[in-house]
Amino acid sequence: MYNFDKLPNRLGTNSEKWNVLENELPMWVADMDFDNSPEIKDALRKRVELGAYGYSYPSDEWYNSYIRFFKDIHNVEYDRSDIIFCIGTIPALSSIVRKITTPGEKVIILTPVYNVFYNSILNNGRFVLECPLKYDLKNNNYSIDFKHLESLMTDPQVSLMVMCNPQNPTGNIWSKEDLTKVLKLTRKHKIRLVSDEIHCDIVTPGKKYAPIFTIANKEDQVIVLSSGTKCFNLAGIQASYIVVKNKDLNYKVWRGINTDDVGEGNAFFDSVCVAAFNDSRKWLEEVNEYIYENKLYAYDFLEKNTLAKVVRGDATYLIWVDLREYVKDASDFCDYLRKTTGLF
Repeated sequence: MYNFDKLPNRLGTNSEKWNVLENELPMWVADMDFDNSPEIKDALRKRVELGAYGYSYPSDEWYNSYIRFFKDIHNVEYDRSDIIFCIGTIPALSSIVRKITTPGEKVIILTPVYNVFYNSILNNGRFVLECPLKYDLKNNNYSIDFKHLESLMTDPQVSLMVMCNPQNPTGNIWSKEDLTKVLKLTRKHKIRLVSDEIHCDIVTPGKKYAPIFTIANKEDQVIVLSSGTKCFNLAGIQASYIVVKNKDLNYKVWRGINTDDVGEGNAFFDSVCVAAFNDSRKWLEEVNEYIYENKLYAYDFLEKNTLAKVVRGDATYLIWVDLREYVKDASDFCDYLRKTTGLF
């Protein structure tokens, strides 16, 4: 139904991703290049035609579209009072780090992980504790080292854990068993948990992710970060959702977001998000099928023609590739690729 072979020309459009030379192909940031859903574009046109673009706030339907989507697609129930608007998941994470931890405390992250997690922690005067995922060389997959994770949690300076579900960049969809173990450890050691679930709807057809709130309850000190940014390609719209069921923690997070002035949206976010979560589900289903076919093509080529080992994750549109047969430093290799082939 949708033509994902049609790619808008983003050169010269102030695109952060496409700020490259004409002979370069940018594949360095999690940003799709497909033509967006007609419903989203129609919502934008309608909003533009109004002609006035003043201060805006989330409508009832903004909340309801998200609540309905997660009930229908993921069988998890959120109340309106659980949800807090923020302009982005990283501003939200930075604000949360500032509000619910104190300078000098430690934050656990599972690595490898999205590099900006480090920035949100270190830039705010906290320390990162890495819990490396266990990499199975034979089967090319990752798992959580729960023994090491708990050893880190015994440090009295640890007050927060941040994880990705699904995991960025490995593509792991954490099982309910994995999430239950993580949750039990955070309860035991009285550590708050942030679950970044922004990649939750870019998944292999037939696969499903488990939201942490299918396991966590209203008493748990759990915060979910999510958005239409990845699945509907809305990064430039600057709108995200924070979900906190614990009332005391919800208030604390809300105060942090408002103190940091990252809780006010632009004139377009409301109508665009409603069009995405209400009306663009078929587009999302088809884009997942298209991405999966692209990934299979890439897997097949790499495995047949190179010594690289591919981690076949079931989520995100990233492909995590083990290049140790070629290089010791992947950054040097990426610089070499860009210089010699134009692939960024």
